[in-house]
Amino acid sequence: MLNPAEIETLYTQYIANLGEVAHDGVINVDLNLLYDLKLLDSANQIKDDPEDLTQYFHVIENNEKVTLFNEQFVVWIVPKTEQEIPVTYVLIALNAEDKNSLEIVFTTSGVYNTPKYVLKVLQYYLLDMLETEATLTAIEKNQ
Repeated sequence: MLNPAEIETLYTQYIANLGEVAHDGVINVDLNLLYDLKLLDSANQIKDDPEDLTQYFHVIENNEKVTLFNEQFVVWIVPKTEQEIPVTYVLIALNAEDKNSLEIVFTTSGVYNTPKYVLKVLQYYLLDMLETEATLTAIEKNQ
């Protein structure tokens, strides 16, 4: 697991080269995305589970960003202002000894730039990444 100094170095590298390291690009959260991810349907809402590992993070907060990290993930939540409009960037990276890679970058702005939407989309992507990693591990074990 990375220590806070290494996490800061990693952030600096990612944010300086965001266009190159965000392999899926920067995802803009809007109504279509929320619909596609089924985050608008109350029947499919992500429930808060006290046993859910994605709930347990160390937190580092400074004037520039909030950094969340645990044994699996590093998340940077970065509020900015672009053309006088508040925007929040969220960068999600895997936190593993052999694989520290930026996986998802998304932004929220306008009516979607609220803690509710930022955290809802963040939790969706974290759970999706956990499922993907479990699937990849199972495939590797079977080969």
